[in-house]
Amino acid sequence: MTLKEFLTRVSELEKRVSESFDNVRIIEHLEAFFQEFLGKKSQLNELLKHIKDFSPEEKKEVGPQIQQLKNKINQDFLVKRNVLETEALNEKLKEDWIDVTKSEPFSVGNLHPISKIQRRVEQIFSSMGFEIADGPEVETEWNNFDALNVPQTHPARDMQDTFWISKDSENSHENSVLRTQTSNIQIRKMIEHGAPIRIIAPGRVFRNEELDATHDATFYQVEGLLVDENITLGHLKGILEKMLSELFEKEIKIRIRPGYFPFVEPGLEVDIWFELPGKEGKWLEFMGAGMVHPSVLRNCGVDSKKYGGFAFGFGLTRLVMMKYEIEDIRLLSSQKKEFLEQF
Repeated sequence: MTLKEFLTRVSELEKRVSESFDNVRIIEHLEAFFQEFLGKKSQLNELLKHIKDFSPEEKKEVGPQIQQLKNKINQDFLVKRNVLETEALNEKLKEDWIDVTKSEPFSVGNLHPISKIQRRVEQIFSSMGFEIADGPEVETEWNNFDALNVPQTHPARDMQDTFWISKDSENSHENSVLRTQTSNIQIRKMIEHGAPIRIIAPGRVFRNEELDATHDATFYQVEGLLVDENITLGHLKGILEKMLSELFEKEIKIRIRPGYFPFVEPGLEVDIWFELPGKEGKWLEFMGAGMVHPSVLRNCGVDSKKYGGFAFGFGLTRLVMMKYEIEDIRLLSSQKKEFLEQF
């Protein structure tokens, strides 16, 4: 085959490709097009076999032309396949359309058990004049630790207990953590509004915990703060008893023991008497609390000689487990339908 004949056949092939491509309407036509022009026995491959018969100079002329044609056919094929497959899928979706509002039983969703209890706790505290406060989950080291009188050597600051976002600066206002408690909100609100103040701060917190049936790296907590003149531990005891009794819809006994927390003085451990049907009652450790440390008040710009108050914090997740008799904390973050449908 001469060079002129070869180039003529390339031109004729290019014309046939264009005409054939315009007639492709469905996937089956496209597959036939591929086999005719790009398959092993295609006309293009037959032409390629003759290139070896040309001189080096002639190959430089015919090689780019035949390769360009091959690339164009391949590109057009891929674009057309994408268009036809999309059209076919849309047609199938039209035919297979299911109106789930008619074919499936009507059902209404419900709140997650944590949301249920959080809302109820908020209602109870609101009825006692508390504001519901919120704040960031990514917090500065100063708001999360320093302002709360937590020493630099306190184990809570270790990597084993805290998820650090950044920890390279000597300035604790520049380092950041995933908050380990919602006390950061108390700090922010006191700095912003001063005293008197009466808030609760429910929200998600993060601890670098070993995961098991009673521990999770992410859980929910409620912190409370009341700062005013002439506040005593008697006010704290009365508020906690009212909240728990309202929530459990029966009288709840609490006991208070000495405890240590850097941000309160004196610090207290609060236990509640808990009974399940058919089981013997027992004291359960429920929360930490105490009178706000004067250093914390001063860190927030509050006059510690004029104002005093109490703070407390309890696990909302733990409260949910007690309320609904849930034994494994991991269920509360699962997607098990049979578990969630109970609520």
